[in-house]
Amino acid sequence: QVQLVESGGGLVQAGGSLRLSCQASGRTLNNYRVGWFRRAPGKEREFVAAISWHNWSTRYADSVKGRFAISRDNAKNTVYLQMNTLKPEDTAVYYCATDSQVYRDLTVPGYDYWGQGTQVTVSS
Repeated sequence: QVQLVESGGGLVQAGGSLRLSCQASGRTLNNYRVGWFRRAPGKEREFVAAISWHNWSTRYADSVKGRFAISRDNAKNTVYLQMNTLKPEDTAVYYCATDSQVYRDLTVPGYDYWGQGTQVTVSS
C-alpha cells in the first residue's frame, strides 16, 4: 500500500506562485497515474490535473489550464504541481491521489489512494 504526503501549500498573494509536492512511500509511483484534486470551503472536491503513468499525457481542469503544470520525478517518487498566476478562487485544500492498478488511463474515473491534503490560500 502506498502513502501519499502533500506539501508546499501556504498563503500567497494573487498573481503569485506555489509548487506542491506529493511524496510517495511504501510503493513506487512508477507505472501509476497520479492526480491532483482540490476542495474549496463549502464545495465538492474537484479535479485539477493528472499525469499518466508513462509521462506522455497530462490533463487539466479548464480553470487551471495555462497556469498550472503537473510533472513527476520518478527517481524521487514525487509528483509536483506548479501553480502560477494564482487567483483567490484557487484557495482550497489540495490532494494528490494514485491507483492500486498500474497503467490506468487518465480517462478512467476514480483513484484508490489519497493524501491528507495541503492548504493553499490565495489572498486578493
